[in-house]
Amino acid sequence: MYLVIHESLCIFVKILALLSPRLELMKYIFCTLLFFGTWIHVLAQGMLPESFFDGKSVVMISTDPGSRPVLSWQQLADSVHSHLVEAGADPVAYFELEQVVLSEARQADFAKAFLTRGVKNIILVSRKKESLSIHVGPFSGDGKIVASTSLYGVTGKDWNEAGSLLAESGKSTRSKNLLVIDVPEFPQISSQETAQSEQKFIPRNPLNLEVFKLGIPLDGSSAEAGALSYFRYDLLGRSQEAILAEQAAQKSQIQGIFENLYPHQIEWLTEAKTNEELIRDRVQFLLVKVEGRQTDLMESMGLEPITGPEGSETVAKYYIKLIVRDELYIGPEWDAATDWKVALTNFLTNLKK
Repeated sequence: MYLVIHESLCIFVKILALLSPRLELMKYIFCTLLFFGTWIHVLAQGMLPESFFDGKSVVMISTDPGSRPVLSWQQLADSVHSHLVEAGADPVAYFELEQVVLSEARQADFAKAFLTRGVKNIILVSRKKESLSIHVGPFSGDGKIVASTSLYGVTGKDWNEAGSLLAESGKSTRSKNLLVIDVPEFPQISSQETAQSEQKFIPRNPLNLEVFKLGIPLDGSSAEAGALSYFRYDLLGRSQEAILAEQAAQKSQIQGIFENLYPHQIEWLTEAKTNEELIRDRVQFLLVKVEGRQTDLMESMGLEPITGPEGSETVAKYYIKLIVRDELYIGPEWDAATDWKVALTNFLTNLKK
C-alpha cells in the first residue's frame, strides 16, 4: 500500500513540474509530504529497542537449505554481520536457531549462558527461499529467550536488502557500542553450562500415568513451543487461519493414535497455563514434541548419536515432562522418526514397556 501511494505521488509531482515552472513551490511541498510519509511508514513498523544500541546481542540464524545460492548458516552469518554492525548492534555470538530450540531444557541452557554473559538483545535471521527477514527484540532473561513474536523486523529479497533496511533504521540513533568485532564468532555453550539440564533426560518411562492426566499441546498454540520457534524459516509467516486448520487436522490424527495406544486420561492444551493451573486440573504430565537433526537431538539428550545420513535426517521425537519435578522421560528406546505420526506411535508403544 505504501509503495503504491509513494509512486502515485511521485508521478503527480512530475506532472505538476512539467505543467509550469511556477509550480516549484508545490513540488517542494509534495516532496516534503513524501518524506513525512516515509517517516510515518518507518514508525508504523515499530522501533529498534534502545538496548540494541547499548548492549550485547546474540544472533540466531535459521536458513532454508533449498535457498539459492546455497549458504550454510555460518556463511550467512558472515554475510549479514557487517549490516548488523552498521545498524549499531554489538553481535557477540552467532548460533543456529534450530540448535537452540531443540528442546525446552536446551533452550533454558542457552538462556542461562546469555544471562551470565550480559546479553541484552536477540537478533533472529530467517532465510526463506524467496526472502530474508531480520527481527530484533530484547532478551527476556529467562528460558523463553524472547517474550513475544511481535518483534521489530525488516524483510528483503536477500541479506543485502534486509541488512540495508536495518542499517537505515539504525541511522537515527547514535550507537554506544564500541570495539565491535569485525567477524562473527561461533562460541560453544560449555558442558558445565548444559550438564544440569541434560541430566534431566531420563531414558525410561514415567510412573503414575494412570493417576494423572497427560496434557497435549497442539503445534502452533501458545501452550506449545515458545515464541522463539516461530522464527524458524519453515514456520515464520504462517497465517492464523493456516495454524488453526493444521491444529484441527493434527488433533484428529493424534486422537486416533491415542485411542488405540493410550488407555489413560488426556487433556488438550491450546492456551498457555502455569504449572499451578495445570496441577490444579490434575495435569501433572505434558507430552512434548521436538524436531531437529537426529544426531543433534540424541546428543542434547545425553545419548550416543547416530552418524551418517541417518543422523543428518530431520526427525520428530516425543517425550513426557513430569511438571512437579521437572523431569523429562524419553522412554526406554530411541523411537524418533521423520514422520511425526510414526514417532508418536513408536513412543506410545514403548510406554507399555
